Amino acid sequence: MAHSRFIKDTGLTARMTLVMFLLGALFVSLIVVLMGVFAQSSPGIAVLIGVAGLGIAWWQWYSSDKLAMRAMRAREVSPQEAPELHGMIDRLCALADMPKPRVGIADMAIPNAFATGRSPDRSVVCVTTGILHTLDAEELEAVLAHELSHVAHRDVLVMTVASSAGIVAGMVTRGAQYGGLGLFGGRRSNDNNGLPVWLVVLVVSLVVYAISFFLLKLLSRYRELSADRAGAYLTMKPAALASALQKITGEMNTIPQRDLRASNAMNAFFIAPAVRGVSLRTLTSTHPTLEQRLEQLARIQAELGRPEA
Repeated sequence: MAHSRFIKDTGLTARMTLVMFLLGALFVSLIVVLMGVFAQSSPGIAVLIGVAGLGIAWWQWYSSDKLAMRAMRAREVSPQEAPELHGMIDRLCALADMPKPRVGIADMAIPNAFATGRSPDRSVVCVTTGILHTLDAEELEAVLAHELSHVAHRDVLVMTVASSAGIVAGMVTRGAQYGGLGLFGGRRSNDNNGLPVWLVVLVVSLVVYAISFFLLKLLSRYRELSADRAGAYLTMKPAALASALQKITGEMNTIPQRDLRASNAMNAFFIAPAVRGVSLRTLTSTHPTLEQRLEQLARIQAELGRPEA
């Protein structure tokens, strides 16, 4: 975890380490199984998949900031273009003793914010015009503190790289589905009575994809609670973050469904998911429920409000 004045979270560090280890093991297992399946018929396919997977992971790591900004149609802004926004981030970075990230704005009505980048020195914090019009200065500062904690904790990088295993498994799944139609020629395994090769590949890749999907969702929910805590303790204003979350999620219900769907790919990185029905308690949710987040912030507010003994 990067050095800063944000509170340390050993739980987040442990979870990031575990998720990276498990997803790495899944990736290796996928390649080993594929090499076994194609050992005689097409031994080079598994190697190509492995190389492609490593290439995807490297590209996501190297270009994570550019890819996210492009996905949100965001642009980097200078202090002259957004003096108040830069001023807030300057103060928070000084308070947190961390490098200042680049600053971006996405011209969209959805009230949201996200952080991305492969390191604190190569990061960007981006807000939408919708959130600038929705929140007051104190609430916006609380949101920015939340996003800066993601940068300091490096959990954005872990989320970006860790998603590669699921992407590769998804690619293999699609390939196996085509295989059923003839891509792999409908070939069977060594045993003439065995399952078709494409079906074996499909099952294995679906299992890898499902496990990586749920591991990332579990990490995503915890890291949001961790960022809420870190941001609240840095600013000493948990009530401001609670108010911001309520405004953001409430405003989300006024956004057209087509606009929400257009930003679905970035949900895991947003401070609040671009979906309606914020109280849904599902295993597929990228964020903890609003109730959980507000309860945690209320506990921090009560703790900060208690006089010292």
